[in-house]
Amino acid sequence: METLLLRRSDVIQLLDVAAVIPLLREAFCAYSHERTIAAQRARYPLSSLGTVMVLAPGLNARIPAYTVKVHAKFPDQQPAIRGVLQLYDLQTGQLLAVMDSTYITAVRTGIAGALAAHELARSDATTIAVVGAGAQGRHLLQSLARMRQVKRVQVFDTNTKTAEIYAHELSAALRLPIAVAPSIAVAVAHADIIFTATWSRQPFLFPEMVSPGAHISTIGPDEPGKCELDATLIRQSLFVCDDRELAVTMGAIGGASLSSEAIAAELGDILNAAHPGRTSPEQLTVYGGVGVAFQDLVAAWHVYQQAQHHQIGTSIDFLY
Repeated sequence: METLLLRRSDVIQLLDVAAVIPLLREAFCAYSHERTIAAQRARYPLSSLGTVMVLAPGLNARIPAYTVKVHAKFPDQQPAIRGVLQLYDLQTGQLLAVMDSTYITAVRTGIAGALAAHELARSDATTIAVVGAGAQGRHLLQSLARMRQVKRVQVFDTNTKTAEIYAHELSAALRLPIAVAPSIAVAVAHADIIFTATWSRQPFLFPEMVSPGAHISTIGPDEPGKCELDATLIRQSLFVCDDRELAVTMGAIGGASLSSEAIAAELGDILNAAHPGRTSPEQLTVYGGVGVAFQDLVAAWHVYQQAQHHQIGTSIDFLY
C-alpha cells in the first residue's frame, strides 16, 4: 500500500484556490447541518517559544477520506506555522498521503474568512482594512478579491517593513491601491470590511473605532487566551463562527471572556439560509473563525486528486 508524499512546493502547484472556494462553501453548509462527530482539537505547549496542535478527525460526508493534522506554531519563525497533514482512506484506514500543512492551512483559513466577509458584509462594501500583514493577511485579501470587487485597501502591521512589502507585492498582484496605515485606528476608520490576523492576546479593536455597518473577520484567536476584539464590540455585533463550542473554548468568544450566548449562528447556518445574516446596512457583523478539521480535508482531498491526475509527488510504502 503506497502513500503519496507531497512537499510544500507540490501543494502550492496543485491547490487551485478558485476550485476550492465552492467546495469549502458546500462543506461549511454540511458541517453545520450534517455533522455527527464534534470537532476534536488538542493543543499542547512545547516551550515558551511554541505550541503544537493536533486536529482530528477531518470529516465530510461527500469525501471518502479523513484527515489528521499535526502542526506547530512558532511566532518568531518563518513560516510561523509548520507541520504535516495526513490523509487516510475512510473505509480501510490506509494512509493515502502525507503533505505539508502550512500552505493548505493558510489558504483554507483565508477562504473561510473571506467567504464570511463576502456573505455578511454589505453588497456595496469595497474598502478593506487588513491588520496583520503576514501570510494569513495575504490569503484573506487574495480570496476576497476573487469573490467581490475591492477598490481600496489599507494595511497595518507592527512591523512597518512587513506592511510595506505586503502593500507593494499585493497591489501589483491584485492591481489595487494598497496603502500602509500608521496605526490600527487609521486603517479601520473608514473600512467596510476589516480583516484581523495577528498573534494578539489583548483586544485592539473597540466599538468607537469601527464604522456603522462594517464587517470584521477576526482570524487570530485560535488558541485559548488570544484576543483581537473587545467584548463590547462583539456584543454589539451579529457574531458568526465556524464552530460554536470551539469559539468559546479557544476562539474570539472565549478570548473576550464571553459565553455562547454571544453567538448568533455558524457560517454554515448563514450559507444554508437557516439564519438571515445581516438584516440592515447599519448592522455590525463579525466572523470569528478558529479553523476546523473539515476545512483541511476539503483542501487536502482536492490536492490529492490533482496529484494523482498530474502524477506529482513521491510514493513510499510505509508497511514494507
